[in-house]
Amino acid sequence: MKEKNINFLIKEKGLRVTPQRVVVLEALTKSNHPTVEMLTEIIHKDHPNIAIGTIYKVLETFVEKDLAKKVLTKKDIMRYDAVLEPHHHLYCTDTDRIEDYYDEELNEYLNEYFKKKNIKGFMTEKFSIQLTGRFKK
Repeated sequence: MKEKNINFLIKEKGLRVTPQRVVVLEALTKSNHPTVEMLTEIIHKDHPNIAIGTIYKVLETFVEKDLAKKVLTKKDIMRYDAVLEPHHHLYCTDTDRIEDYYDEELNEYLNEYFKKKNIKGFMTEKFSIQLTGRFKK
């Protein structure tokens, strides 16, 4: 993603554009569900002075502002996702690999299902399913 687009995304969420936020979002958008440690390794190649605490703080801000999502693995490892459009995850218990899964039919079904359920006192805003299994070798 181009820096111009990254700056726009950050501003659009009401955040101040800082070099740290730009670097973290850029690294996140180029990675596949990374951990903080994975992002730190990527970021430190070109920006060794950005502290891991700063990366954590920036990621938490991005989650709060819907610029990123947290994805918890079966091994209780927190991963991050910068894909903002509706999607689900395929999680491999053998390799800890996470892949995005897009299915508009499933999304429509879930929307209709929860409309019909009309859960008293609760309004569904969004949903995401994580399917757990194993990828064939």
